[in-house]
Amino acid sequence: MVAAITRRSVVLGSLSAALIAPGRGSALLSRWRQAADYSADHRGVSMLVMQRGQILFENYPRDGNPTVAYELASGTKSFNGITAAAAAFDGFLSIDEPCAATLSEWRGETLKSAITIRQLLTLTSGIKVRIGGRPPGYREALDAEVVHRPGTQFSYGAAPFQIFGEIMQRKLSARRFQGTSVDYLKQRVLGRIGALPGGWRLGRDGNPMLPQGAQFTARHWATFGQFVLDASGGGANGLDHAVLDALFQGTSANPGYGLTWWLLRPGLIGPSERAGMPKGLTGDLKAEDIVMAAGAGDQRLYLLRKRQLIVVRQADRIGLSLFGLGSGYSDGAFLKLVLADA
Repeated sequence: MVAAITRRSVVLGSLSAALIAPGRGSALLSRWRQAADYSADHRGVSMLVMQRGQILFENYPRDGNPTVAYELASGTKSFNGITAAAAAFDGFLSIDEPCAATLSEWRGETLKSAITIRQLLTLTSGIKVRIGGRPPGYREALDAEVVHRPGTQFSYGAAPFQIFGEIMQRKLSARRFQGTSVDYLKQRVLGRIGALPGGWRLGRDGNPMLPQGAQFTARHWATFGQFVLDASGGGANGLDHAVLDALFQGTSANPGYGLTWWLLRPGLIGPSERAGMPKGLTGDLKAEDIVMAAGAGDQRLYLLRKRQLIVVRQADRIGLSLFGLGSGYSDGAFLKLVLADA
């Protein structure tokens, strides 16, 4: 297993400051190396562990590189919850307002006029979606059919995030902000915390794709995760705390999905059968409080809230997963290795 790893970089910070049992540093490091080997054997190119802003462990196997910004695929979706929290704090958005308050095209349609921004971002809007492929443009997404009464069904797909993009575009334009919702997110959050993306793919309409397309180094994705963890714990951050609370609140339609974040809890409904996402954790992991941003090819940003740990895991060859050619990666198996002896 180790022989297959052709490139490796490991950094260990001061474990004395970490929230781990005294004298367990060497055992924990050994376990993290095992977790890194497991990740590498499943197309992994990066693994990073951070606590309280300090990198405790880094690993870049195969062709991995700490300076490369890797595609996050649907890990991009979770940035939208923070965009909403910033906009709510700035006073020009409420997640419980009807989308039709901004989208005049929806005001005459019974079901669409009832959809709230919260329902868009918890994927319970009832809008017809599809998984895979290039997402529709912002305005094109507005024409999506509503196939379920809002709030009753969880439906994973791209269109709701593109609709959110159009809402943000109009709200920002009304405030004379020159730029997209991604520009706003960079200015309000990502630039301030030193976690700017290496790139962000654009859709056919020239707008940044909000369900996918962000590219981040492991370090910058972890820095973003640390910011979210700190903010959701009540730290001063310039974000709306009601929206932050909603990030990690499941819905009756899917207890395992909050406002743009996955919650590894019983009853979790994954994006699809082939996604391989667990329906909640088993064994010792059931006692943990773990939320995550997740994308195709098993891109993962885990926030282990009880332990105050941030864990990033990235992989390459994302396209194979879109054809059902998964690597066999398991969130449960990986997390058991990460957390053993902690």
